[in-house]
Amino acid sequence: MNRIPSTSLLPTPSGSLKISRLSPTGQAVSDRSIYFSLIIPTYNESQSIKDLIDRLSNLLDESTPDAYELIVVDDNSPDKTWKVAQALIADYPQLRVMCRKGERGLSTAVIRGWQAGRGEVLGVIDGDLQHPPEVLLKLLAAINGGADLAVASRHVEGGGISDWGFIRRFLSRGAQLLGLIVLPRVVGRVSDPMSGYFLVRRNAIAEHTLNPLGYKILIEVLGRGSVRQIAEVGYVFQERQDGESKVTWKQYVEYLHHLLRLRLSQGRVGRFTQRIGFPIGRFIRFGVVGLSGLFVDMAVLYLLHDPSTLGLGLTRSKIMAAEVAIINNFLWNDAWTFSDLAGQQRGKRQRLKRLLKFNIVCLMGLILNVLLLNLLFNKLHVHYLVANLIAIAAVTLWNFWINLKLNWRVTQVK
Repeated sequence: MNRIPSTSLLPTPSGSLKISRLSPTGQAVSDRSIYFSLIIPTYNESQSIKDLIDRLSNLLDESTPDAYELIVVDDNSPDKTWKVAQALIADYPQLRVMCRKGERGLSTAVIRGWQAGRGEVLGVIDGDLQHPPEVLLKLLAAINGGADLAVASRHVEGGGISDWGFIRRFLSRGAQLLGLIVLPRVVGRVSDPMSGYFLVRRNAIAEHTLNPLGYKILIEVLGRGSVRQIAEVGYVFQERQDGESKVTWKQYVEYLHHLLRLRLSQGRVGRFTQRIGFPIGRFIRFGVVGLSGLFVDMAVLYLLHDPSTLGLGLTRSKIMAAEVAIINNFLWNDAWTFSDLAGQQRGKRQRLKRLLKFNIVCLMGLILNVLLLNLLFNKLHVHYLVANLIAIAAVTLWNFWINLKLNWRVTQVK
């Protein structure tokens, strides 16, 4: 079906950030010909946009012919990305371009694109080729299979990171950890809440007023939408071929602000076990292992601190005792509690990675443990063994929850 495309720019929607159940033309979902609207938010992506449009068009022309649209939403880039994209419309009839001049930000760009989109299924992909276009077909298949939300994840089978340094990995995992602490019911529903590559059914977010901040639109969709069934597809995050990364410390600050704002809007924490499926059996095994670690911890603490033995200081003794207990707990958890996950990542190198991750996850628990121990012993004059027992009990649930979500997921690209 050959059509003469219009090269005029799409008008930028205004008003509240709410997605209508109807298309901009007023058609109902079942009446419109466009099934899928994919938004490409851009800013200074003139070097990569043509290649991305070409690859996406070739894929979707085969899988969803004449039933999709690509919408580039550009924030008036200095390098004229919108103009480069606009020049491509003659060759790619499914392409539409919007240039925003008063509003800025990736998240709001995505929503404005969704508001202009006509599809029953809405999606987003980065404009810098860091998201492999080929994964889009798997995401569409997941939606067609009944999912309300299909997320491309770096932390499931088939996922990974091509070339990230330690600092960037640490910041990414730290951001996810913060999300699990502040918004467990939301962030805990997916393995990669920082993903910016996903599809969602229009009716799952329609008529919900969205209020995003910064770059991470997915947690807004999860937090405010009516998303029931979620599917995840693994993908390998690619390094930029052109241009410069837009990830700065400011994005992490905005992410934390967004989490806190969503948390306040959620009200008090509900029954999260119904939302995320709390694994009771695994928790019991984790508790049994923790009990063995308790005896190890108490025995080592006694040997190091008691005046009848070495008589070392309480804090130093506690730190060493806790590390011995951590190693004990890791060995048992790796062989029993999480054996199904560890079995998929064999080898000494992979096991060492899990041990290092386990130590990092437990570090915050250890800090809380030491602080509580000193409070009970030095301020409230509780016997140091009893104080230690109370401190361990207080962080047991913390350690299980964070390890369940962040550990035993070794991301490796072959």
